[in-house]
Amino acid sequence: MDLPKDPMMLYSVVNTKLRDYYSSLEVMCEDMDISREELEKTLGAAGFEYNKELNKFV
Repeated sequence: MDLPKDPMMLYSVVNTKLRDYYSSLEVMCEDMDISREELEKTLGAAGFEYNKELNKFV
């Protein structure tokens, strides 16, 4: 699956996947074969940060 390029859409899709299918960001990135660093960089530039305890970007 290609992830959206728009940061707000990406935020929504990633958090939905984390909530519904994955126990952690690491597991999601490995399963989807995406770069965690790039994902965090893109969402970080939009003001979002991964919260491990909540397992979502806030």
